[in-house]
Amino acid sequence: MISRDTLMSWSGRILLYGFLSMLFIVTFFPFWQIFVLSINDGTDSLRGGFLLWPRDISLESYAAVFSNPEIITSVKVTLLRTVLGVPLSVFCIALLAYVLSKKDLVGSRFVNLFFVFTMYFSGGLIPTYMIVKSLGLIDNFLVFLFPGLINIFWMILIRTFMEELPRELEESAQIDGANDVRIFVKVILPVCVPVLATVALFSAIYHWNAWYDSYIYTYNPDLKTLQAVLVKILNQYQTGDMLNDAQQLANEAKKIPVTGESIRMTVTMVATLPIILVYPFVQRFFLKGMLLGAVKN
Repeated sequence: MISRDTLMSWSGRILLYGFLSMLFIVTFFPFWQIFVLSINDGTDSLRGGFLLWPRDISLESYAAVFSNPEIITSVKVTLLRTVLGVPLSVFCIALLAYVLSKKDLVGSRFVNLFFVFTMYFSGGLIPTYMIVKSLGLIDNFLVFLFPGLINIFWMILIRTFMEELPRELEESAQIDGANDVRIFVKVILPVCVPVLATVALFSAIYHWNAWYDSYIYTYNPDLKTLQAVLVKILNQYQTGDMLNDAQQLANEAKKIPVTGESIRMTVTMVATLPIILVYPFVQRFFLKGMLLGAVKN
């Protein structure tokens, strides 16, 4: 006979697994639908219906997207921005966090409050634009790196992690004659890999998905990021769909495998998939870094 405690335990598991399964379906299905529509024949998608699998597989939309020189250029800009921006941002944030984690820092409370203050209050868009312009960063690739170099929330995660490290690590290195720079590079950074990997993931997502700074601070088409081009294409094809319903019907009659809808889905996949593929490689660091960096004993 099954005991009451065992029955309650199994009921709780069923409810938990059922809830997690429903949550997975709700969050995963929209992404899967976008993927299916991107590899389905565009004119076939116009028939509508519920698609769990493409009815007529076609990669013409991907061919059309990757044959667009504007998209290729934007991918290069976004890749370069991410490759340069992530390590630079992580290093600068870690350096600032190391300084602010020092208990004997003169005015440490005021300095920490000063940085936290910037999380809640800013000068606004126009003063920021004026500062960026006065620094000569308009239509300059460096505008993607320097204005957003320091993120205070990420700094607090790393600082909290460093504050939990045993002070004996630094003291032993000081006895051996190491200075602060050597201690930071050789002792502190290696033991902070989990939280640094977490912040690196946050920074990579930020740089890969950023579009507003490209939209505001750059006018040169060769400096547009992938997400900025994606916004442009989505708006362009959305407007085109509203104005050219007759053209869509003509494309269907001619069996042209590419439509505005398929292009939108394809560009969304191209812009989203790379950063999603990065997550599994840093997941173990992400969980550990979030737990250790956000909780203080």
